[in-house]
Amino acid sequence: QVRLVESGGGLVQTGGSLRVSCTVSGRSTISLAMGWFRQAPGKEREFVAVVSGVGRITNYADSVKGRFTISKDNAKNAAYLQMNSLKPEDTAVYYCAAGPRIATTHSDYDYWGQGTQVTVSS
Repeated sequence: QVRLVESGGGLVQTGGSLRVSCTVSGRSTISLAMGWFRQAPGKEREFVAVVSGVGRITNYADSVKGRFTISKDNAKNAAYLQMNSLKPEDTAVYYCAAGPRIATTHSDYDYWGQGTQVTVSS
């Protein structure tokens, strides 16, 4: 059974930084593309970033390019999202997801975490 657990969310002021982590059990992350999605109240879940199995390929939503960095540590079976220059519009529940390939659509992912809240105060 594959399980994803996010951690590291919290409250931060505008312009601040936060790193969220995703720990995977039940399968090696080297065979998984790891993605981050987010969902704000009243909005649909949206793609944020994804990193390939070996970690060489990344893709970002335009709204976070230059501010967020996705990475993974296959030795620790974990993925990370470093978020800098945070804005109030980044406030959302952030979800970690895992799937067989790089993708920006949530239906392409097989496994999901429970989510972690990130709140950016103005």
